[in-house]
Amino acid sequence: MGAFVALLRAVNLGGSTTLAMADLKAICESAGLAHVRTYIASGNVVFVSRGPERQVRAALEAGLKAHAGRAIGVAVRSSAEMAAIVADNPFPDAPGNRVAVIFLDEASTPAMLDGVSGRAADEELSLGRREIYVRYGAAGMGRSKLKIPAAKAGTARNMNTVAKLAAMAAA
Repeated sequence: MGAFVALLRAVNLGGSTTLAMADLKAICESAGLAHVRTYIASGNVVFVSRGPERQVRAALEAGLKAHAGRAIGVAVRSSAEMAAIVADNPFPDAPGNRVAVIFLDEASTPAMLDGVSGRAADEELSLGRREIYVRYGAAGMGRSKLKIPAAKAGTARNMNTVAKLAAMAAA
């Protein structure tokens, strides 16, 4: 059995789908996942499964659609992948709340940075394996004008959250 982290897209964010973490835990358990733990109310869950990532993701997406009545995207990473994402942070000296990781379903490519707009002089981007790392500048994430077209297919978490989820999955 392997430990995984699932990151839901557009859950409990201003006007988006509302999902109680108790409901998320129940959906995960109904999908056959074990040792389910949620972290903050933005759709983060750590669990153990015998199945591979693809199977886990499909089961979660089906359960979420049945519950919410609409598709909710899910990014799934193994415990080892989460640890690598933290270790590979290209901006280790930046505060964790100024670095975001955009989790994608496919391998990242340089073309994913095409069409980026609104980037401030003090903002940086870097590609991971299936992630885009963003270091926000003085304006912070909330006031940044940065637009990353490839991010529409993903879900973002700040590095503080990513590190906490990696630690939970490793425990």
